[in-house]
Amino acid sequence: MFGLRLGTLGFIVLAAISAGGIAYVFLFNSISSEKTVNRRLEVVKKGEADRQSARAVRERTNEAARRRKTIQDTLHELEQKQKNQDRNVTNPPLKVKLKQAGMEVSLQKFYILSGVTGFLLAFILLLFGAHPLVVLASVVVGAVGLPRWFVNYMRKRRVTAFLEEFPNALDVIVRAIRSGLPFNDAVRMIAAEAREPVRTEFRRIVEAQQIGLSSAEATARMTETMPCPEANFFGIVIQIQSQSGGNLSEALGNLSRVLRNRKKMKARIQALSMEAKASAFIIGSLPPLVATIVFVISPDYIMPLFTTSTGHFLLLISAFWMGLGIFIMRQMINFEV
Repeated sequence: MFGLRLGTLGFIVLAAISAGGIAYVFLFNSISSEKTVNRRLEVVKKGEADRQSARAVRERTNEAARRRKTIQDTLHELEQKQKNQDRNVTNPPLKVKLKQAGMEVSLQKFYILSGVTGFLLAFILLLFGAHPLVVLASVVVGAVGLPRWFVNYMRKRRVTAFLEEFPNALDVIVRAIRSGLPFNDAVRMIAAEAREPVRTEFRRIVEAQQIGLSSAEATARMTETMPCPEANFFGIVIQIQSQSGGNLSEALGNLSRVLRNRKKMKARIQALSMEAKASAFIIGSLPPLVATIVFVISPDYIMPLFTTSTGHFLLLISAFWMGLGIFIMRQMINFEV
């Protein structure tokens, strides 16, 4: 009985092994093909991930290239505009100079005032008994030289006042943008609260925006009334940011630091060149000072210079050489930053 059960159990085990072997034989191809499919799926998934990663890299590279090209095109356009603006900055027409000097005077009124100044100067010299040639020269100087010198002086003075206040205005704009205000609202705030002439220049930007110009176009026009590189830098920053995007507050903050560093550099150069300027002033003032002392001590000795034609000729030559020397010394000690 026990042997019969053992034989039955062995038969069952052998049958199970045989059935498993037969099943393995019939299912081997299916299992192997499934493994192959799984391996292929893994390869495909890995390849797809690599392709997506490569595509993302290419898109980032193309985006950076497009942005770089946009900035390059913008800079090229700004360079062309700058060349056109430089003509008005270095040697603008008289009408533009009057506007840059902050003088609300028409050309007609300016010419009338210039003529009155020339004739008034000539009349004063006639009262002192000056030579007719000197009187004629004074008319030219008073009608042409002095008024234009005054306009250039007021223009330079206005630019200096603008550069004193402009970095502070940029800092206010940066703080306003970081606190959530739009750029246009920050500009209006400067136009209402800043000191002159910054307030007037930003008011012109607001007025230009009100007639339909964009912020970039309105700020780019600042150089027409404020002939300095700092105003041009401001217009370039706004135009680049409007076309290529970016952090405007950071860009304006960097511009403010650049302007303050330029101001420090100018002050340092002025301090270093003071010795040379003092030497040039002493050298330039010695001839007229010595002539005045000689005239006080011994007028008969020096009067032939003013009473004879030879003396007049020598004075003219001396004035020419003195002017040339002063001009050369000025160019040697005049540094632009």
